Amino acid sequence: MAAYALPALYAVLLWWFSTGLILLLDHRPRATHAVSMAAGTAVLGLSLWAIGASAGDASEAGAYTAFTAALLVWGWQEMSYYMGFVSGPRALGCPPGARGLARFRAAAATSLWHEAAIVAGALAILALTWGGPNRFALWTYLILWGMNLSARLNLFLGVRNLNAEFLPEHLAYLGSYLRTRPMNPLFPVSVAAAGLITLALALAALGDGATAHEVAGLSILATLMALATLEHGFLMLPLPSAALWQWSLPKVARTGAIAPPGAAACGEATCVREARLAEAESR
Repeated sequence: MAAYALPALYAVLLWWFSTGLILLLDHRPRATHAVSMAAGTAVLGLSLWAIGASAGDASEAGAYTAFTAALLVWGWQEMSYYMGFVSGPRALGCPPGARGLARFRAAAATSLWHEAAIVAGALAILALTWGGPNRFALWTYLILWGMNLSARLNLFLGVRNLNAEFLPEHLAYLGSYLRTRPMNPLFPVSVAAAGLITLALALAALGDGATAHEVAGLSILATLMALATLEHGFLMLPLPSAALWQWSLPKVARTGAIAPPGAAACGEATCVREARLAEAESR
């Protein structure tokens, strides 16, 4: 049992701590972001090196190394976006009255460079693990990418809980692209697909003939998918997800006293009005 429990526990703890650390750094004063990003980029380089070095390691330790390094690479992607270094050509709230394709295009423009960086990261990991027996870094990264994209699309289409307290002040304008709705057509599909993938990974880990490397790696991936599914649940269920990372969120966010979407982006009354109009229309 320990062969399955230990990888699962490791995945939970690393997911929880790394998420909290990124939230903590993102909400620190803007003057600190350049130093944080420089340190994060150094970690990115070491992580890519570790992925390449572990690609030929089909041991239990190799699975842990691959997962950890891929999670750190993903952490750099999240930091660079939420700190505003790699985002997109649009840094404004949703235009009032924008609907359908126009609203989607405006939203996509806020993260265009971020998405390109994610693709570049995936290609780099694919190249580093090509032909090697240990490809758990690639599967980890793809799971994080796919579930992150699913969550963002669901937020765009509309969910019950926007979790706006997770947005740092300089990105508060992103809240104007989100909708509060009791349900959207994509959500059941996302949860069902995530649940099936989680089950498939768990069964593969429990399968006869699985090596220690496969048991560790597949157990980690199944746990990661389960956590991503849980995060999707936070979008719809009345659960205090922010409580999991209270230690990393600023006091103003923990108490819910956050600026309206768009306020921090411009610092002007017109921007506040624009965001409020967009949020009202989305409802």
